[in-house]
Amino acid sequence: MNNKYIAWFEEIDKNDIPIVGGKGANLGEMYNAGIPVPYGFVVTATAYFDFIKATGLDKKIRQILTAMNYQDPRSLQTSSDAVRKAIKATAIPGDISKAIMTSYLDLARRSKEKAHLTQKLSSILSEPFVAVRSSATAEDLPTASFAGQQDTYLNIKGEANVVQKVREAWASLFTPRAIFYREEQKFDHFKVGIAIPVQIMVSSEVSGVMFTLDPVTNDKTKVVVEAIFGLGEYIVQGAVTPDHFEVDKKSLRLVNKKVSFQNKKLVKVNGVNKSVTLSKSQGSRQKIKDEVAVEVAKVGMKLEKHYFFPQDVEWAVEDNHVYIVQTRPITTVKITTKENAAVAASGGSKINLPLILKGDPASPGIKSGPVKIIYKASEIDKVVSGDVLVTVQTNPDFVPAMKRAVAIVTERGGRTSHAAIVSRELGIPAVVGTASATKTLQNGMVVTVNGGKGEIYKGGLSAESLSALKEKSENRPGATLKTATKVYVNLATPTRVEEVAKKNVDGVGLLRAEFMIADIGTHPKKLIKDHKENIFIEKLSEDLLKFCKAFNPRPVVYRATDFKTNEYRNLIGGQEFEPEEPNPMLGYRGAYRYMSDPEVFKLELEAIKVVRNKHGFKNLYLMLPFVRTVHELIEVKKIIAANGLMRSPTFKLWMMVEIPANVIILDQFCEAGIDGVSIGSNDLTMLILGTDRDNTEVAPEFDERNPAVTWAIEHVIKTCHKYNVTTSICGQAPSDYPELVEKLVEWGTTSMSVNSDAVEQVRETVSAAEAKLVSKRK
Repeated sequence: MNNKYIAWFEEIDKNDIPIVGGKGANLGEMYNAGIPVPYGFVVTATAYFDFIKATGLDKKIRQILTAMNYQDPRSLQTSSDAVRKAIKATAIPGDISKAIMTSYLDLARRSKEKAHLTQKLSSILSEPFVAVRSSATAEDLPTASFAGQQDTYLNIKGEANVVQKVREAWASLFTPRAIFYREEQKFDHFKVGIAIPVQIMVSSEVSGVMFTLDPVTNDKTKVVVEAIFGLGEYIVQGAVTPDHFEVDKKSLRLVNKKVSFQNKKLVKVNGVNKSVTLSKSQGSRQKIKDEVAVEVAKVGMKLEKHYFFPQDVEWAVEDNHVYIVQTRPITTVKITTKENAAVAASGGSKINLPLILKGDPASPGIKSGPVKIIYKASEIDKVVSGDVLVTVQTNPDFVPAMKRAVAIVTERGGRTSHAAIVSRELGIPAVVGTASATKTLQNGMVVTVNGGKGEIYKGGLSAESLSALKEKSENRPGATLKTATKVYVNLATPTRVEEVAKKNVDGVGLLRAEFMIADIGTHPKKLIKDHKENIFIEKLSEDLLKFCKAFNPRPVVYRATDFKTNEYRNLIGGQEFEPEEPNPMLGYRGAYRYMSDPEVFKLELEAIKVVRNKHGFKNLYLMLPFVRTVHELIEVKKIIAANGLMRSPTFKLWMMVEIPANVIILDQFCEAGIDGVSIGSNDLTMLILGTDRDNTEVAPEFDERNPAVTWAIEHVIKTCHKYNVTTSICGQAPSDYPELVEKLVEWGTTSMSVNSDAVEQVRETVSAAEAKLVSKRK
């Protein structure tokens, strides 16, 4: 390098990370390997270090940070603001600013000279539009990862503006997130530098991402390419759904293709990014030709060969030329094998004991134990391991006691009630809606609960008898069958995750947040108020990690919190933050809560990032519940993107369809940009039929097979087909009604997510329905 402050791409390679950062080093490495990279230079980390030392900023920054309590969000924000303000207000020494301006003014000339390597960019002006990127680096900290912590500025023109953006990029080294990361990792703030790549902008006609293996299955024989019209920002934000291509590495043939509708694109107009609405015909077009997808894949294979590791690549097309904007290794490649296990179903065998009570079957299995009657959550400590928990009805505060119980019996509720759902998650028998359990049964009475038939017997069964009943129904065919329609499982707590993961399931189609958060016990807003939000993030991420590890590489679809206000109020500190509502079911919940007060939702996003980024499990997806309007969806997506989670082949964004509005204007929700929907048949049925499923007086009217409900489900599946949005159903219905499963297969659902006890049964029904469908088509 002729200038210690400037490094042109041809002067640097992968060994120069301490000087130009990981991003800068990668750009130089690609350029010198003949990869088509838009040309540019890097303002080195030396320039940053000399800037803060020559101006005395290092002492001022140290003084501000010494007085900071980084675990106090307000102190962290105040200190960050002060440091960044100081940097932006300080003039850059003349030798550094001159080097930057001279290099920018020389960029167009040098780029034209290097055209044989970078291909010809359209309209390279004497003062070209450039991207000013950030690339943090630490010479003494080779394991540090600073991805996504600093800022990038696009479509910058003019030497003075470039210098200004370089200074702003330097300031972004001290965002709250970046400071917090370094403090947590115990990194010295003054050993971490920042380099600034300055690169000619590509006015992307089409842009996208590419993975040189299948990021979900880790299949190394494929390259996955995704594409959208316009600049790449929308694909990064997840604002639109990209076209999907899969290229076989050996034959270089396109083996899979899915074209998605795109409702808008981002374009550069006079140096400004502008959103342009696409018509139906425009947005429905294939974004790139098949041969271009193959060409992009070829470049990806070249990158993988060069780096000896699978790559995650950002690319763009201008004037029919493919350019690589960035590449990074995929660090989460794992070799896994799917284990299939025989089912341990129960509930269908004869029990020779006196029948004393009947209710609705809610969770299969047969268990014996002494009765323990409680009426409210404050009494849960009375329940000890091995008890049969008997109560009027349960709520999330009962979960610790339910975990200790061998079976659950309630007076109220149906098969979609809290007691039923949690019992199935825990894998214990449950009978609900008995009407008189707390009166008929007595504390200490030994009973046997048959959850599969909804029966309670007087007296207990020996361990040998229970074992024999269990063995009778093992090894069902559904334990090994394969089907085109995916069969996912619904889960809520990590108690049985290892056991369930061994079943013949394709992933977790619904991972409920509420029970894990109930285990934390304290209202998240109280934790925020007490500056203890890390407790929430750590505990939730630990639980999520258990699911992702057990099921990897199969997807785990995490449904964000959907506590209603009455449920939230029961958490410690909840009464301070939750209003009392006359009808919480239709109240302050779901996406509207995230949009109105995003702080708790942001904690969930942080927990997701810990699992995906720190631990490297990219099989964790996000599902949004109770989204009333398209506006809510768009606003929540902005929050997700602003917090560093971008839709990609490894991060899908799903939406629950559980409100009639979701069905009626589903086209608009799809056009707003989602990857999948999951039909919440429990709430959807209740809201379509106007029937409270937990009210025993009207519970008989609750039926997912009602023609109005099945019409809605069919409409959702067929509408999603038009937009290449995947469909699933995660309510109770598929577990209970084989005839509905057959209809779902016939309508073309992508998947269905069922209780763990119903996996094999549903798989068998799906297999038979698929075979029937194939024979019909013949």
